[in-house]
Amino acid sequence: MNIVVLRGTLSSEPIERTLPSGTTVMDWSVTTDVDGRKVSVPVQWTDPNRAVQKFDEGDPVIVFGTVQRRFFRSNGMLTSRTEVVGERVTKPTQRVATEKLLAGAQSQLAG
Repeated sequence: MNIVVLRGTLSSEPIERTLPSGTTVMDWSVTTDVDGRKVSVPVQWTDPNRAVQKFDEGDPVIVFGTVQRRFFRSNGMLTSRTEVVGERVTKPTQRVATEKLLAGAQSQLAG
């Protein structure tokens, strides 16, 4: 099972880019607190909805998704990156959206 739920703060401005295929991808970092330590986690979301496109650095967020390791070539070398692939993202202040996100995670865990 590969399920991730992150609660943290956007530690960088979201970067939106369009792939040659026309797919929109948004990348950002979410800083979480793990036992009093700040941990930054890279997050990527494919074809994000309009609400997510309005998120800014410093905004609190909850991310539901999976962990993925991608391999790619950079400067002639094979490189990898481990990141969270977001399926749903919301702000904790959006109560209904947060409840739906957490219910979806719980449903997959029970699955």
